[in-house]
Amino acid sequence: MTNAITGLWVALATPLDERGAVDHGALVRHVRFLMERGCDGVVPFGTTGEGTSFSGPERLAAVEALLAAGIPASRIGLGVGMPAIPDAVALTRAALSLGLVHALVLPPYFYRDATEAGLVAAFAAILDGVGDDRLRATLYHIPQTSGVALPPTAVATLRARYGRLVAGVKDSSGDFAQFRAFRAAAPEVAVCVGNEADIGRALAEGGVGTICGMANLAPDLVRAMFSDPAAEGPMRAAIGLIRGPFVPVLKSAVAATTGEAAFGRVRAPLVAAEPETGRRIAAEIAGLSRAAAA
Repeated sequence: MTNAITGLWVALATPLDERGAVDHGALVRHVRFLMERGCDGVVPFGTTGEGTSFSGPERLAAVEALLAAGIPASRIGLGVGMPAIPDAVALTRAALSLGLVHALVLPPYFYRDATEAGLVAAFAAILDGVGDDRLRATLYHIPQTSGVALPPTAVATLRARYGRLVAGVKDSSGDFAQFRAFRAAAPEVAVCVGNEADIGRALAEGGVGTICGMANLAPDLVRAMFSDPAAEGPMRAAIGLIRGPFVPVLKSAVAATTGEAAFGRVRAPLVAAEPETGRRIAAEIAGLSRAAAA
């Protein structure tokens, strides 16, 4: 599990200015807040960050803004998911040139009938194309969104071929049996979960932590999952407040919590949630946090 993502990493929401461009100032302020609250790292431009709606240059510019603000490269893992393998290769190589080593890598999406052999070939083409031993790739399993599942045996095959370059898997399926399947097939690969309610039992069964969206909104509640079995109740209650399209609703609550209107904006085809929705959720989660801390 050398140099894998471990601990509490935030799947960053992406703030947008009134023109729809990434608001670098709001992003930096948010990341500083999260790290002050004990988060170990951040992953911009995953699913919560609407990553597939942003170009490679936009993603890199956001990373450059974080680095310029003093956020260590070791605490940033870039979402490099692209449907075209050459684009994923170019983005990953550019991230490495900025000093990052962690990359969250989706399987090429759109072709939902891709075979396991095809997926192995696709990831191999990315790893070979990048051709850099510094890379520590976290393969990303979120079939309910990407439409393409990541077979545990494919992870085992790639780990055997590429060693520590295939450092981890992010399992965002929400199916704990899938987490166990990854652990069984590739025990040397660091497996983290996206479902915050599973953090405690995943750690108990060899998991290494989380990359999750709720930490944007309730980092204290997520952090408590690492040490307090009783924290699962408040965490599940907080998750249950996010009703409707996850990203717009979560972002509306982040906007209310941070006071940054930029977090309430989304890119098409998503549609922004009502600000009142975010204010209500933020207030209820604040209450859950106070009760948990009491």
